[in-house]
Amino acid sequence: MTISETVLILAGGTAVLAILFGIRLAMRAVAGGGAAAPRPGGGAACPTGGSGAPDVAGVIALPPLIFLGFLAAAAVLEAVVPLPLLAAHAIPRYVAGAALAAGGFVMIAMGARRFLAAGTNIPPTLPTTALVVDGIYRRTRNPFYLGTTLVYLGLGVAAGSLWAIGLVVPLMWVINVGVVAREERYLERKFGDAYRAYKARVRRWI
Repeated sequence: MTISETVLILAGGTAVLAILFGIRLAMRAVAGGGAAAPRPGGGAACPTGGSGAPDVAGVIALPPLIFLGFLAAAAVLEAVVPLPLLAAHAIPRYVAGAALAAGGFVMIAMGARRFLAAGTNIPPTLPTTALVVDGIYRRTRNPFYLGTTLVYLGLGVAAGSLWAIGLVVPLMWVINVGVVAREERYLERKFGDAYRAYKARVRRWI
């Protein structure tokens, strides 16, 4: 596998995911883009009242854009400073990468299904209207970000990109500090003891 193919896989994966993300944004805009109404029995009801703080988590950026940014950075680094150490064994890499990505997409779908059943918003830039603690959320507090990380790693492994694999460390730091920690503070402020009890019994990742 040549370095140009590595760059092609990373750049192509970035483009495809960006298109999917754009389609999702467009569909939400067409549907109105408003906050979802909670459905009975879908999760812990949103408490009334509040501290007066904005009813959003205040994340530094939409998480898909963060993942896309790191994928794009890996593609640029591979083009400028190629690291061809994983170029051999194409078929095993493709299989392993596809398995990681497939597992990630399944995890994302499971998380989205629980949010939709509870009638709460998925984007962290919109208010959370219910505390979801069932389904996949019994195993991890962040199936969306864990799943997206698996998709990211799947592309990196399939491309044989040491840059993409290595960048997962700063990527996870950005997600932890700029997204997850802010969401946790927001959920503690909004749901109080119910969220703190959930946080105590379920790990942030795995």
